[in-house]
Amino acid sequence: MSHRNRGMRRVVATLAVGVLAGGILAGCTLAPVYHRPDLPVPTTYPTAAADSGRSALPASDIGWREFFNDERLRTLIAMALANNRDLRVALLNVENARAQYRIQRSELLPSINASGSEDASHLPAALTTPGLPATTHEFSASIGVSAYEIDLFGRLRSLNAQALETYLGSEEARRSTQLTLVAEVAGDFLNLAADQELLSLARETFRSQNESYQLTVREAALGFASDLAVRQAETPVETARYDEARYSSSVAQDRNALELLVGVPIPDTLLPPSLTDALKAIALDGNLPADLPSDLMQRRPDVVEAEHTLRAANANIGAARAAFFPTVTLTSSGGTESLGLSDLFKAGSGTWSFAPQISLPIFAGGRNRANLDSAKISKDIDVAKYEQAIQTAFREVADALAQRSQYGQQLSAQQALVEATSESHRLADARFQHGADTYLNVLDAERSLYSAQQTLITTQLGQASNLVTLYKVLGGGLNEHSRPPSVVRVAPPTEGRGNGF
Repeated sequence: MSHRNRGMRRVVATLAVGVLAGGILAGCTLAPVYHRPDLPVPTTYPTAAADSGRSALPASDIGWREFFNDERLRTLIAMALANNRDLRVALLNVENARAQYRIQRSELLPSINASGSEDASHLPAALTTPGLPATTHEFSASIGVSAYEIDLFGRLRSLNAQALETYLGSEEARRSTQLTLVAEVAGDFLNLAADQELLSLARETFRSQNESYQLTVREAALGFASDLAVRQAETPVETARYDEARYSSSVAQDRNALELLVGVPIPDTLLPPSLTDALKAIALDGNLPADLPSDLMQRRPDVVEAEHTLRAANANIGAARAAFFPTVTLTSSGGTESLGLSDLFKAGSGTWSFAPQISLPIFAGGRNRANLDSAKISKDIDVAKYEQAIQTAFREVADALAQRSQYGQQLSAQQALVEATSESHRLADARFQHGADTYLNVLDAERSLYSAQQTLITTQLGQASNLVTLYKVLGGGLNEHSRPPSVVRVAPPTEGRGNGF
């Protein structure tokens, strides 16, 4: 385009001034100043164990490779993070939210388009003055802006802030999915180990009880035992056989659940060999400090996600308020036109157009007021959801701490019960062998021992699962490796993302 084309320069200057003015004025929005709601929970947990280990590294800074000691479990977690479909969907949701934010952000800048065209027409001789047919050509080239909204009252800026908070919230949702996934893999790993242990116990019980039953049957055939004794001996055999079938099904289901989380078939070498080995996979020293509720809401991704949703609702109020004010749009273009292609960029061929437009809402049937009311109500709903997320997090931590404080005593008592019932079974069997007692007492002792051993396994599982749960509800499992104590976490600002106009 010729530098002598003054009209084109005038259009470019006008565009620059309009964009600059829009950018300066768009710094203001009508969104209310954001204030984080007060904590709807006590400042401390009701369990004294919450203060234990306060000098240790916070759970959210402990990497899952350091928290879980077993290499098999670490490999399963790594496989799940790479292949789990729920996590993959969460990652794609983040990418989609980021794309939507970029789309909304582009509305703050003008769309500049260049175009070129040719308009050819032919008229017959009867319609031309000289009486000869005429063919004309018209060429044009232009560059311009179409319907660019100058964000005087921050409508676009508020929508941009809303899209940003939605994107940040989707990232926290992904982090929450990862945190849950790590805990679920560990939990299913422990459940599989415990059910394998229960299955092994049921098989061993069935074997020993069946031997006693067969002996009783032979004694009854020789007249040394009654039919009642045979039926009494048959009862624990069938009970153990039922448990064997039940736990076989549970083991198969546990493996299926674990493979669903991992996302690929699991080789046998990665399965827990025994409950004892599985329990060693987790640091059962109890040195897992509980953050204060004020710290927890900055570490739990689900709570942070709820706050981003609240911030997005706060920004949406600004967009609803801006609808009451005039909208200024700018359409302009500049270029050249000529009847010949060779003359298109010569001096004197410049053209330009400038068409600013202002739209002032006068009557909309109450739509703008209703939109503003809806935006405010939506924010109130998100405030309630944010407070509910905090209350849920508080309860989960408090429950896990309450269980942790009692599991040590439960496990000690159950181990003592197993030892006592084992000794009781030995004495009852010895008295029966010497004819000093009936076989019914032996059966009662066997049932008590079997039940105590089952309860011991479930108690061991409960203690380990409780520590995994506590690790999860405190925000652990987001990092592969532990963060050094020197890392300082910067909390998000509590206000200031919205500002008055």
